[in-house]
Amino acid sequence: MIQSLLIANRGEIACRIMRTARTMGIRTVAVYSDADAKALHVRMADEAVSIGPSPARESYLVGEKIIAAAKATGAEAIHPGYGFLSENAAFAQSVIDAGLIWVGPRPASITAMGLKDAAKTLMAAAGVPVTPGYMGENQDPAFLAEQAAQIGYPVLIKAVAGGGGKGMRKVGAAADFIDALASCQREATSSFGNAHVLIEKYILTPRHIEVQVFGDTHGNIVHLFERDCSLQRRHQKVIEEAPAPGMDKATREQLCAAAVKAAMAVDYVGAGTIEFIADGSQGLRADRIWFMEMNTRLQVEHPVTEAITGVDLVEWQLRVASGEHLPKRQDELSINGWAMEARLYAENPATGFLPSIGPLEHLQFPDTLRVDTGVEEGGEVSPFYDPMIAKLIGHGDTRAAAIAKLRDGIDGTEVWPVKTNAGLLGRLLNLDAFGEGDVDTGLIARAMDALVTPPEPDAGELAEAAARLAASSGEAPFSAALGFRLNARPRAQARLLDDTGKLHVVTMDEVDDADPASQVLAFADGFARRYVLEQTRGSAAGAAGDGTILSPMPGRIIAVDVAAGDAVTKGQKLVTLEAMKMEHSLTAPFDGMVTELNAIVGGQVSEGSLLVRLEVTE
Repeated sequence: MIQSLLIANRGEIACRIMRTARTMGIRTVAVYSDADAKALHVRMADEAVSIGPSPARESYLVGEKIIAAAKATGAEAIHPGYGFLSENAAFAQSVIDAGLIWVGPRPASITAMGLKDAAKTLMAAAGVPVTPGYMGENQDPAFLAEQAAQIGYPVLIKAVAGGGGKGMRKVGAAADFIDALASCQREATSSFGNAHVLIEKYILTPRHIEVQVFGDTHGNIVHLFERDCSLQRRHQKVIEEAPAPGMDKATREQLCAAAVKAAMAVDYVGAGTIEFIADGSQGLRADRIWFMEMNTRLQVEHPVTEAITGVDLVEWQLRVASGEHLPKRQDELSINGWAMEARLYAENPATGFLPSIGPLEHLQFPDTLRVDTGVEEGGEVSPFYDPMIAKLIGHGDTRAAAIAKLRDGIDGTEVWPVKTNAGLLGRLLNLDAFGEGDVDTGLIARAMDALVTPPEPDAGELAEAAARLAASSGEAPFSAALGFRLNARPRAQARLLDDTGKLHVVTMDEVDDADPASQVLAFADGFARRYVLEQTRGSAAGAAGDGTILSPMPGRIIAVDVAAGDAVTKGQKLVTLEAMKMEHSLTAPFDGMVTELNAIVGGQVSEGSLLVRLEVTE
């Protein structure tokens, strides 16, 4: 068995791996960038090594530094987690060549499945059904546009080296293809260093179904059933569940058999996921489910599989990497109940889901859920990495029970002052369509207005929110007394912002200054989470109402679509900013004219930098 392990990652996945390693008696080594010097995963490890500046390309993506850290600390093995170098075959081979144990699949398997076009060709040859599309070498934009026309719109442009929704664009009409292609290639180059794309037919009622597979070095491969990851926004998974709603036994058996066949085709070792796209217009049917790609690593959503199978997948990874047989045979694996995972992101749905960065002055999670996180109260959401705060996982005997448990847990989650998508998650779980299992990848987009806009609070809820905040923060949420009468209680005023940015001012005649906690009641629809005290510090906005367009976070300008003097219309794209591994478009808040332009393509900007100034046109 491995005795010492270096985790070549950060955040919640590094912490999650360390928890299992600790229970197995394995010594752990963390690596960290300058931005993560005080991070939770650094303090959890038995030893930690600095590997460079904050940008990932100068630290977590530099394989030589990570291998050197392993050598310097005496680590026997390297676990890559997910993201960063986890699916980099060259890095995996370098680890092996350095005499270390690679906790992952063979480099040849990573190579075979790493490029989506080559993987689909391989799967077709192995008898696994694949979606129709173009997977060739010709990357000329005009040629790709012709191929898209032949496939028939809508189509999906996908970076062959992509993952996590990056380098992917849905295109509904020929007129939009070239612009979408350019954006996709920019993002793919930035994220993966490879602009090569493929074109697929876009399934109109798509469901994202994936199967967890696992192999050992003795030729054994099993599946651990399926997950449904259809609830997505911009191809980023939001809520995942296992098993998939509407999956019958016969379809499950055929789907999982196809996944095992795919893994066997590349002599797979370790944890992997075979991802399928299903046409859900007629329910889940085996003849309408196609191979999409394989992720040759542990998935973000692996906890839901662990919940329904009772298996610790990280423990399996470490045992298989140590040369052991799989701990269980296929006939020893079964489904127990239902599990759901919600991804809590530091982002503001009211401002187009722009990431929200800064200190986590208040952070509280419920004890009714499994919470996988890499941050804690007093920590910080960095602008350099993915903005996920935590994964919240609920497990119940039935799907309805799992929904209720997760929803209640989200309602009990509190984050301040960083904004999150918690309100959206709670409302998503309350959707009738979701409760009925009527899910597809377009559900969030169709319900966006209802998901982003919370119900209007009444005066009682506002009072409760103010009292709750007074109790939890230790800061009085009330302004100075507005009036004074002898032997009478003062009138006070609470100022609160909801998650759309709307200010609520409520005058309160009955404020128990001595014991504000006594006023705390059960809050409807997670009210205490959604309504927070108005921030006193300034906050940059993507598009201010006065026409001052500020950078919402540090980043790099990758596109400028206007010039000084241009007339623009409300919603028109002005500038595109690349930050936190994603592209963010800043748009005009009203019809007007560009009177000042400070954005230059390729320029680095800090949070709050003035990019564009607009004036209203009559």
